[in-house]
Amino acid sequence: RNCYSLCERILEKAVSVNLIARNPAKGCKLPPIRRNEMKILSREDMQKVLIQAKEENYYELFLLEFATGLRLGELMALQWDDVNLTTGELRINKQANLAGSKLVISEPKTKAAVRTLILPPSVRKVLAEYKTMVNSKWLFPSPKKEDLPIRPSVVSLRLRKILNHAGCEPVRFHDLRHTFATHALTSGVDVKTLSGILGHTRAAFTLDTYTHTTGDMQKRAAEIVEEFLIDIFGEELKPWAESGKTAKAPSG
Repeated sequence: RNCYSLCERILEKAVSVNLIARNPAKGCKLPPIRRNEMKILSREDMQKVLIQAKEENYYELFLLEFATGLRLGELMALQWDDVNLTTGELRINKQANLAGSKLVISEPKTKAAVRTLILPPSVRKVLAEYKTMVNSKWLFPSPKKEDLPIRPSVVSLRLRKILNHAGCEPVRFHDLRHTFATHALTSGVDVKTLSGILGHTRAAFTLDTYTHTTGDMQKRAAEIVEEFLIDIFGEELKPWAESGKTAKAPSG
């Protein structure tokens, strides 16, 4: 699928500059997408992770991840200039990746990934206190080189250790992003807003990715609908709701 995507874009460019008449890659049948199993931390495990992260001096990093669902590269590329601790605005406009053995800071791959989030007040206060202890332009500087951020691979390794020490099942760092998204949706954040927070190009992608969550949300929606229907129609529906739909259906 990745090879096709690259070839399709190259050939489309060739069409646009009149090198070829049509894009032969159009209409190719692709293999189905095979997603990695999504693992979600429970609220109890999130608490365990933060308690253990505090012991290992990674509290602020994992708290910010649980509050935003940032991609690992986005989190590592954050600088203090990107954060307004008064308004809570957090600008995402770059990412950190490894090119060979070198850490490279680059622009996000899509326009949707460039975005501004609003941090919760409690997270702002934690970051404000944390800032007084950091002597670097990076939010999470390398302990060896303060003019560089922590390498993403180092954070992934640290997460494995924290999970192990906390007695939690192993998950990938990206699963923390899934954890944020799932708890946000089940707590009432709408899909369109969440899509913007996550930096997804389309809300449909967010909806498709978290169908397991939206299924639970639909059940809750049905309960809410029942509540306002009873409020509107009162006497007609109350017997049905109170009896758990065991009442005899009216004729006609």
